[in-house]
Amino acid sequence: MRTIKYSSIAMLACGLMMATGCTDNFDQTNTNPNKITVESGKMAASSMFEPLLYGGANFLTYYSYNWNNELAQYVALTGNTMGRVYKYDIGDSNWASVWRTYAKYASNAQEMYRLATKQGNKPLEAVALTLKVMYMDGLTDIFGDIPYAEAFKAAEGVKTPVFDSQEDVYKEMFADLEAANKIYATNPEVSKSIKTLDGMYGFDMMKWRKFNNSLYLRLLCRISGRPSTIASDGKNVIQKINEIVTDAANYPIIASSEENATVKFSAIAPYYSEFDPQEYTKDGINCYRATKNLIMLMVQKKVDDEKVDLNIDPRLQIFMQQAKVGYWSYCGVNIGKSDFGGGANLNVTTFLRNNADEWFMDYSEVEFILAEAAMRGWINGGEEVAKNHYLNGVKASLKKWSDYGIVTEPQNLITDEAVEEFLQTPLASWDNAADKLELIGNQRYLAAFMVGMEGWIEYRRTGYPVLTVDESFMNDGILPTRFAYPNTTIATNRVNAETALKRMGGENDMKTPLWWSKKAIESGK
Repeated sequence: MRTIKYSSIAMLACGLMMATGCTDNFDQTNTNPNKITVESGKMAASSMFEPLLYGGANFLTYYSYNWNNELAQYVALTGNTMGRVYKYDIGDSNWASVWRTYAKYASNAQEMYRLATKQGNKPLEAVALTLKVMYMDGLTDIFGDIPYAEAFKAAEGVKTPVFDSQEDVYKEMFADLEAANKIYATNPEVSKSIKTLDGMYGFDMMKWRKFNNSLYLRLLCRISGRPSTIASDGKNVIQKINEIVTDAANYPIIASSEENATVKFSAIAPYYSEFDPQEYTKDGINCYRATKNLIMLMVQKKVDDEKVDLNIDPRLQIFMQQAKVGYWSYCGVNIGKSDFGGGANLNVTTFLRNNADEWFMDYSEVEFILAEAAMRGWINGGEEVAKNHYLNGVKASLKKWSDYGIVTEPQNLITDEAVEEFLQTPLASWDNAADKLELIGNQRYLAAFMVGMEGWIEYRRTGYPVLTVDESFMNDGILPTRFAYPNTTIATNRVNAETALKRMGGENDMKTPLWWSKKAIESGK
């Protein structure tokens, strides 16, 4: 009998825009014996944690596979005439599903926080705030203006919450992360009875605190194009980045790969990772083929002969399976084109298993943020410090994927020697790069593969890597800048949704740039 994994567990879903009110009760319709259920009124805050962690990791991995990887042009789904995300064939049912899912998880994190506060469980208050911000950040980075201050208050009579500007959403997220950091600082231990629930950190509160503050850095970096924005305590975005980086005692951050926000799955029910072979097939995964953009970032070709690979990123053989042509090919898988014969495809042996690790954030991302910060002068040290952080970031990413390479067929370990050789190639060399920020952006993009929606989100912030569009694309040939609000959201909260659209300066479509994006800043919006 098929065993249900955590992504299917029934959870309280106080939707942001629903006209009907939510109660404090969980969905009682779930009677599958393989699902974890609870009785209304007998919920402990700790009971909410596992679905938020494991289910959240699974849905973010699914969204990376189904949405991010095509929007950010890592791959294209070539074996199916339906669901051409890479051609921006995205509609209301898709927007609604993404909206509901992020809102559901954020809502449940808020409920976990409420219960933890009521039950006097300070460590879980902090964890709930961290998870809430992570999910709400995903929602605003996909849609733009969203409810935050009035979100999840249907039980209090708030049926049509006001949409906060994205700037205000970020300020509210910063406030929650500040609050969580302070709670972690004074509550370093949880009850031993719940430590086994946490398949990421084992409720090591220092590691959770580092993840919280690293997430804080991610968000600050995201809006760094609006440097005068006040983040907290009267400090603007750049000042706050500097404070976090220079005050490790009060703002510890992820400082090694051992502190990665990695969710581990045992393959014992219901702890199955997203690519469970009972739900995914080899043929289905093989339909996703590498784009020309990805291959050209990861393979140095001979100038006059693309059949000759001069240097290859060692992660590529873990990401993808090479076509049987003797070289890394994309064979027509150039975004928008119809010639999909051959070409590298997703590596089935890497992903098609039910005990694969999944990630919220990792050390390489933190190092790339610090590299950019040093290059831009947000922190001291200039290019020398930037180079050191950049090298740490690349090495950390290669180490992470080498750990995945252990299970591939054939095994693909990345040795220390291979790492050093790679760093000397034109693909990754710091010293030979004409544009250091582009190099950082490109390597951060590669490191973000299969980390939620980060590739697409970061591309909209930096413009890196350079992606291509085609005349055959929908959305008037414009790479989506956001997802549109679902029709149900507009219908049930029209005044507030339309106010948000007017404030963002566009229609309810996928062409309006978000407040923090490179496109919005350069256009003066």
